[in-house]
Amino acid sequence: MIDRDHLKNLLSPNEWLMRMVFWCGALAVGVVAVLFAMGAQITNQWFHRMLSFSPWLPFIIMPSGLALSAWLTRRFFAGSQGSGIPQTIAALQIQDQEHVSGLLSLRIAAGKTILTLLALCSGASVGREGPTVQIGASIMYSLRRFSHFSYPDQINGLILAGGAAGVAAAFNTPLAGIAFAIEELSRSFEHRTNGLVLTAVIFAGLSANAILGNYTYFGTISTSLGSGIGWLAVIACGVIGGLFGGLFSRLLIGASDGWAGKTGRWMRKHPVTFAAACGIVLACLGVLSGQHTYGTGYDEVRDILAHGDAGYQNYGIYKFLATLVSYLSGTPGGLFAPSLAVGAGIGASLSHFIPFVPVGTVIVLGMVAYFTGVTQAPLTSFIIVMEMTDDHNLVLPLMATALIAHGISRIICHEPLYKALAERFVRRVAQP
Repeated sequence: MIDRDHLKNLLSPNEWLMRMVFWCGALAVGVVAVLFAMGAQITNQWFHRMLSFSPWLPFIIMPSGLALSAWLTRRFFAGSQGSGIPQTIAALQIQDQEHVSGLLSLRIAAGKTILTLLALCSGASVGREGPTVQIGASIMYSLRRFSHFSYPDQINGLILAGGAAGVAAAFNTPLAGIAFAIEELSRSFEHRTNGLVLTAVIFAGLSANAILGNYTYFGTISTSLGSGIGWLAVIACGVIGGLFGGLFSRLLIGASDGWAGKTGRWMRKHPVTFAAACGIVLACLGVLSGQHTYGTGYDEVRDILAHGDAGYQNYGIYKFLATLVSYLSGTPGGLFAPSLAVGAGIGASLSHFIPFVPVGTVIVLGMVAYFTGVTQAPLTSFIIVMEMTDDHNLVLPLMATALIAHGISRIICHEPLYKALAERFVRRVAQP
């Protein structure tokens, strides 16, 4: 029997208008994600070109750049600070569309793009992937004005689809985009949004691949673990990565609640000056690390994967601190790429104590362990690392490492980072 209601819905002009608007929006997310990635690469290269003139220039560029970013964020783009993922999660929980527009809008998307590029141009240890989630969600959310997306589940579907498409297009990781929507953005995933998310990921991926081609983020890596004693690397990376990832999350959540005493009052009263002070700290970390802590960490991870930690001693610790300080400064910027860089540094350091396992294997396990520890999203973490390295030899070890890291992280930090930060945004809206 033919379902007449379904057939009527399939042929409805209004439904086709909604589909066309949605498809165009998803294509736009892919294009914007690619342009954003190109801009991030250019600004990162510009900063490193400045370093060739003098290694001391960051002591001027970083304080002034972060101070300007903090001022612009508070003056013109409130709601664009930080990663952007907490704002997207909060938008799914807020019913008042006026308040949602304060977190997701084309104005916020423009501000997020500009200010993240400014942060990278200043050498901050931030990524573009979290901001791409908020930008993608903002673009898709804005579509409600151009068609009949009016019901709450339809609007939430747009936000979910935009966030998932942002992850997929940012990393060229379509499976991770879907997993991210299910595991991180909406812990109570509605089956009605399955098609929206899948369609958005496909169209965003198509437009991104049309411009950049079908690439692998960190290049193709072939690693192996073997059996028996090699699984000690899984345990070691899972425990250490989960420990440091949980510590990072706990520190960020604590800082988001505000520091007590005179220091906290001074920070709240002088946010721009505090951002400049963070810039000076970041410049110091850059000098101490041999100029390796600046930017996303993408080039450093590729180098570590190819050559181990030669020239990158203690890189994981320095990058951990640089990412923490960058986030505390209040500048817009994501945690994905820097977290993977920290994990690579941790894995490279651990490889010296596990000489019977290939160095590349330990590094990849360290990446998924620390990333899981920070996000407490094991499914997304192991899928995203697997897709970014195009390595399917470590599927089971990656899953096991993510599971161990998740358990250890929960001991250190009792609530997922993005969920906790999202609740802060929701509470601010609820306050009279």
